[in-house]
Amino acid sequence: MISLEQAKQMAKRLRVSLQAQSPQLSHSGALELVAQQLGYKDWNTAAALLPPDSPAAAIRFDKPIPILRSFDETKAREFYLGFLGFSVEFEHRFEADLPLYLGISRDGLQLHLSEHHGDASPGATIFVPMHNIEPLRDELQAKRYGYGRPDIVEQGWGKVLEVYDPFGNRIRFCQS
Repeated sequence: MISLEQAKQMAKRLRVSLQAQSPQLSHSGALELVAQQLGYKDWNTAAALLPPDSPAAAIRFDKPIPILRSFDETKAREFYLGFLGFSVEFEHRFEADLPLYLGISRDGLQLHLSEHHGDASPGATIFVPMHNIEPLRDELQAKRYGYGRPDIVEQGWGKVLEVYDPFGNRIRFCQS
């Protein structure tokens, strides 16, 4: 996306390049043309909606990816891939007999599972805002998982479906 300052610079370059052909084009006229090129009704609208060009505006975070501690690859795959329905994005080991670092995802939710000692502590809780919590509950209950049959709990602010992995970590799927 173009910043407000970049749009102003575009208008200045446009005015300079068109001066030979149309000496009547003012700076405000060039600003109006740039606003239209960017898809805005007029310069005032563009100036109100374009982000400022400052160092603070450059900071932007993407969504975080929680890292959960795991201790047993077979149990991790059974729970996260089999029961919760995640897919593997990547697997990494420094060598064949060293700990696994596994990237998994499902419907926009990404998690990393790590057998590495320093990456995470067991017993973490992840809060996952979501939509359509009932179909997830129905899907999980239909699997008849031997270590848990989660159900929705109504809270004053919304619904919670909580699952516990084999390593003491908790995932709270929440719909408000």
